Amino acid sequence: MRINTNAASLVAQEAATNTNKNLSSSLEKLSTGLRINKASDDASGLAIADKLRTQASSIGQSISNGNSAVSLTQIADKAMAEQSNILDIVKTKLVQAATDTTSEEGRTAIGKDIKKLLDQLDNIAKQTNYNGTTLLQASAAGTGSATSLTFQMGEKAADTIATTAGVQANAIGLGVSALRSATTDTSATGAFNAAGARGYMTTVDSAINTLNGWRADFGSTQNQLESAIRNQMTQQTNIKSAESVIRDVDYAQESANFNKQNIIAQAGTYAMSQANAIQQNVTRLLQ
Repeated sequence: MRINTNAASLVAQEAATNTNKNLSSSLEKLSTGLRINKASDDASGLAIADKLRTQASSIGQSISNGNSAVSLTQIADKAMAEQSNILDIVKTKLVQAATDTTSEEGRTAIGKDIKKLLDQLDNIAKQTNYNGTTLLQASAAGTGSATSLTFQMGEKAADTIATTAGVQANAIGLGVSALRSATTDTSATGAFNAAGARGYMTTVDSAINTLNGWRADFGSTQNQLESAIRNQMTQQTNIKSAESVIRDVDYAQESANFNKQNIIAQAGTYAMSQANAIQQNVTRLLQ
């Protein structure tokens, strides 16, 4: 008499092993909330999801860069707004000094005020900075023109927005340094007599126009930055949504699958016990 291998039990064991693997995989997905936990889950899906995640992270940093750049332009604009107020006051004082009803002593006092105001204009240009970067002139010690500032506003190297170069919002750059020097000579024939004051009124008008031009450049750059930020926030939301569709698990579907695998595992255990029971019955007959 020949006793064959318990094939039914082996089949049941193989099925149970596969079911347990499926059950473990389903449990992992439910516990992590991810459909793809390793490359073997979905190799192509993992590659796409990782690329989308990198893209979303890069855009997130670009948004942070943009917010910092907006703050920078606001600082520059507020500083130049104060400089504009100073030049407005200087213009008013020149009008006062330009009339012959103002005495030489009065003109001397006006000259001192103008000098102090222009000194403060230079102080603003020297002190205005963002994170150590001087915005209105070359540097805190250098009175030359500021260089263009470039902001990285995307994941590609070419995705940049830059400020206009050549801002020199100090007395030299605005062309009013000669006025400051002249304010000490207020005699009837001096550089800051009534006629001289009238001549410098045009100089100050030109300085105000130049300053307003630089403010407009910073304002347009700020508008460009804010538009880019809004666009990138929309992109980031869409990209994260696309990544979620690929990477994240569908809880309802996976819960149903888990319950299914659990039932199959229980049924497999019962089938295996029955297959083993049959073999044991045969063995008893031989005893």
